[in-house]
Order: sequence, then C-alpha cells, then structure tokens
Amino acid sequence: MEINFLALFVAALSTLIVGFIWYNPKVFGTIWMKESGLTEEKLKGANMPVIFLMAVFFAFLIAMIIQFLTIHQWGAFSMTGGNVATAKPSYTAFMADYGTAFRTFKHGAFHGFLTGLFLAFPMIATNALFERKSWKYTFINSGYWIICFMIMGGIICAWQ
Repeated sequence: MEINFLALFVAALSTLIVGFIWYNPKVFGTIWMKESGLTEEKLKGANMPVIFLMAVFFAFLIAMIIQFLTIHQWGAFSMTGGNVATAKPSYTAFMADYGTAFRTFKHGAFHGFLTGLFLAFPMIATNALFERKSWKYTFINSGYWIICFMIMGGIICAWQ
C-alpha cells in the first residue's frame, strides 16, 4: 500500500474550509469568541499566515492517522510488517478479495465520525473541564472536529 499524499493534503485543506464556515460570526463564531474569552482586538494581533500554515500542517498530521482508521486494508498491510515481499500468501489472498472494499466517501465519513466522537470529543471535553470552559465551547469545538474528521475520512477513504 502506498500513502496518497495528495489526498492527505486535500483532506488537510478541507479543515480550513470547514473552519471558515463553522467559525463564521453568522454560524458559531460569535458564540465561540465569547466562550473562548476572545475579542476582535485580541484576534487582530495574530500572525494569520503562520496560524493558517500551522493549522494545515497539524491537519495533515491528523490526516496521516485518519487514513489508517478509515482504510481497512492498512490493517492487513500492517500485519505484513510493512514488507509485502515477505508477506504470507494469506495477505495476497485478502487483498485480492478485499483490495478496494469499503473504499467509499460514506465509509470514510462514518469512521471519521466515530473518530471524532470517541477521540476528539473526549480530548476537547477533558481540556475544557480543566480550563473551566463552558459546554457551549466544548460542543462548538468538538462539533468542528467531528465534521472535519468526517470530511477528511471521506476524502482519504474514497481517493484511490
């Protein structure tokens, strides 16, 4: 199996598009700013090009992991120790039978949803508890990542 870096990059970029919509003042932006304790003045002092570049870089790292959670064939590949040449015949038989099975946007989005719900949400909620943030803050940020993971998972899983 080969890593599809273009799919990972496009999936990473999708988080910016979702963010532009999700954190727009007409959607959740105003509530998020209030719950985060941010003001427009505080936001103006930021180096936005660096923030966006780092956001895409971090989303790319997330995409690297999401590919292994959404594409089942990576599990079979990992059982070979990463070396198909030394794999047992069962690997070749498995890939012949299931090589492109479940490689759809819908399937990737489903696994992205599960990853967001059972990984991103608990992490964000735990931090929010210790930071004394509200449940609104928790649900806005968790919702963003759940949606992002769904779209990222769908892109990565479907792009063959």
